[in-house]
Amino acid sequence: MSDDLYLEEEEFSTKFDGKTLLRIMGLVKPYWRRVLGFVLCVAAVAAIGSTMTFVNKQIVDEGILAGNREALVRLALTYGGLNVLSALSVFGFIILTGILGQRVQYDLRQKMFNHLQDLSFSYFDRTPVGWIMSRVTSDSDRIADLVTWGMLDVAWGVMNIITAVIFMLLINWQLALIVFAIIPVLVAVAIWFKQKIIVEYRTVRKINSKITGTYNENITGVRVVKALRREDRNLSEFSELTGSMYQAAYRAAWYSALFLPAVQIISALALGSIVLYSGLNAQIGGMTIGGIQAFIAYITFMLWPIQDLAHVYAAMQQAIASAERSFSLLDAVPEVTDRPGAVDPGTIQGDIEFEHVDFYYEAGKPVLTDFNLKVRRGETIALVGPTGGGKSTIVNLVCRFYEPKRGVIRIGGRDYTELSLHAIQSRIGMVLQTPHLFSGTVRENIRYGRLDATDQEIEEAAKLAGAHEFILTLEKGYDEEVGEGGNLLSVGQKQLISLARAVLAQPELFIMDEATSSVDTLTEALIQQGMERLMEGRTSFIIAHRLSTIRRADRILVIENGGISEMGTHAELLRAQGHYYRLYTQQFRHEMELRYDPFTAQAEAEAEVEGEAA
Repeated sequence: MSDDLYLEEEEFSTKFDGKTLLRIMGLVKPYWRRVLGFVLCVAAVAAIGSTMTFVNKQIVDEGILAGNREALVRLALTYGGLNVLSALSVFGFIILTGILGQRVQYDLRQKMFNHLQDLSFSYFDRTPVGWIMSRVTSDSDRIADLVTWGMLDVAWGVMNIITAVIFMLLINWQLALIVFAIIPVLVAVAIWFKQKIIVEYRTVRKINSKITGTYNENITGVRVVKALRREDRNLSEFSELTGSMYQAAYRAAWYSALFLPAVQIISALALGSIVLYSGLNAQIGGMTIGGIQAFIAYITFMLWPIQDLAHVYAAMQQAIASAERSFSLLDAVPEVTDRPGAVDPGTIQGDIEFEHVDFYYEAGKPVLTDFNLKVRRGETIALVGPTGGGKSTIVNLVCRFYEPKRGVIRIGGRDYTELSLHAIQSRIGMVLQTPHLFSGTVRENIRYGRLDATDQEIEEAAKLAGAHEFILTLEKGYDEEVGEGGNLLSVGQKQLISLARAVLAQPELFIMDEATSSVDTLTEALIQQGMERLMEGRTSFIIAHRLSTIRRADRILVIENGGISEMGTHAELLRAQGHYYRLYTQQFRHEMELRYDPFTAQAEAEAEVEGEAA
């Protein structure tokens, strides 16, 4: 897949100002009680660990070296009791962390899924499915990890530093001040490496989106890939992507690997100086053996979180990069929304009017220009014409999947932007060229048209759509699984179920978009019969390339270059012998060639067309 086909992902600033992190932490606000319990447990573990180290100092100085058995027993029991409390606190923060992580991940995915339902079609036009899937799945995982295990590492580190500082000051405040002097150096080193790591991990996440999109396209389009023998080419392009991601991840790992030794070297130099100083101080009676041992342990407690910042930063930057992407989805604004005061009039039955409508998907590339049309209530309108002429756009505008860039569309004499989106779209039934079925049974897919429908109503809808007979031939009938996307059924069977779904919904406005273009003649006849039953008394739009399906339409519109080039009934357009006449004659002749001698097909086709026109 060429890079030109990829949507260029949002570029985010490499400067981290903390706003994204604050927004991430806002995800845990509803669970502040769990967070408070978590923090208390972590604080308890850190405080108990430091206290145990101090007790260990007392065991050495007051018990072992002093030969005081009573003190030794008392301190040993105290040490054991602190171990039990530490174990309970560890259990507490681990269980709270796990629950908190699952709740945050659930909420975030729910928010993104709900927001995706509100976004306009234009967002999905320019955003690959793989990128959306990456944000909802792997990105939400990383964010949840940050607010749980990442927060755990930070909280534990901070608590260890605080408690270590307190006990070091108690043991020897002069020596503690020497230790504190190396902290700014370590922090400066951490900040420098952090900036390097965040840039590389943003690159990793960006390329990962492309990889996810490539996976999605190659899996869903596997038949085309194999038919065109694109395996080697696709593998080569995929290798380029994974190679780029590897290089970025390698650089991030390299910076992380350099960071830890740099911190360890600084820490080792500082620790060596302190050990030498405290050893000399002990010789002149300034510190006890237990005090030196405890002081070194506290230094480790304090330096360990700083040394571990490489891992913490790596996880944090990955999570922040993921959060920026996820929040960009949540911040995406729907282009088609309810206007203030939008109402649901209870019906959308009435005339539909296009008044001087202009529309384009991309600026400078008009699709409809000064388009005018009035469709009477209950009328069946067929739209034909070359690909890209604007047929589907007209239907999408009627459904209010998009809105005019200029001009007005009225329903029942009222600007349809005064109506709520639900008022319009809940009363529309659609059968598309490529029908989409959801994983589940035949019954569940038909019931999708009206969730409160009974089994009897589902079967009645299937009968009206002409689907009942083939459903009964399935092993489990209406309880047969259709597979992902309906892939266990033929195209014609999926189309009949899709039609039954529309019949069950009893829409006020019916749209048929190339619904018979990919089915055999017998299935086409069944779909045509179901369509005619459904269209009775309803305003309907039919987009068709197979012109034999639209002969009975009240009006046929030939759409070319964003406008209406011809309009009339089937017979009227044949008599006019314009563009529609040529399309119909060519198509009819092709059908005749499939059944008869090609040399006689032209004459027979023209005779048949002349007969219909008469």
